[in-house]
Amino acid sequence: MSIGIYSKLILRSKDDFKGRHFSGLMIIQAVNWYLRYCLSYRDIEELFLERGVSVDHSTLNRWVLRYAPLLEKRLRSYRKPHCGEVRIDETYIKVKGQWKYLYRAIDKNGTAIDFLLTAKRNIKAAQPFFRKAFKKDGLFAPTYIGTDKASPFPKTIQTMKNEYILPNHCVHETKKSLQQGIENDHFRVKRIIPKNGCFQSFHTARKTLNGYEAILWIKKGLGFKGKWTINEQIKLIQSIFGLNNNIPV
Repeated sequence: MSIGIYSKLILRSKDDFKGRHFSGLMIIQAVNWYLRYCLSYRDIEELFLERGVSVDHSTLNRWVLRYAPLLEKRLRSYRKPHCGEVRIDETYIKVKGQWKYLYRAIDKNGTAIDFLLTAKRNIKAAQPFFRKAFKKDGLFAPTYIGTDKASPFPKTIQTMKNEYILPNHCVHETKKSLQQGIENDHFRVKRIIPKNGCFQSFHTARKTLNGYEAILWIKKGLGFKGKWTINEQIKLIQSIFGLNNNIPV
């Protein structure tokens, strides 16, 4: 992490915990527990009670909905570019008893690219995901895309070429063997969803999934060199919230 990026994060996070009745370190610990492990809010409430601290599960929920999207947003500048060969797929997420669709993209090496939760599985849903993943930075425009045989993908990819979001020479393949890596990657996100397996609102699902994906980015290393233990990962999370002066290298 460069000193310049770190300084900006410190300045930006100055007021993150202003007005909170608990310390920033405790709040971030609770958020990390929820996003990293398959724990319910009541499980975490009990873990704090074991330590002599009383925190209501509804408070924990508010912390996750506040800080999970912020964690994901700040980690975006840390992501390393993909290798150019991208795998895109959607998986099912249950929201209020109904199945919704989480579009995700990784490269052939497993490097995370982007994600988007949508209500439908069609062209109108796929196009915003492609724009989110590839429009902002030309370095993230792939030259090769692997998908399943879902009907929205060919038309969406052609639309992205027409909008100059994807290069015209970008190749689209639908071989089943190409999708095994991203299907395994789906599991790494979905296995963390708490025991009830269902979000209560689309708004809650989107915010929480931001955090699940962010923690997965961290677990994958984000391109940092050297050892990458759980302690280093937690130090990074604390640092981007201005709670740790140690800069990962």
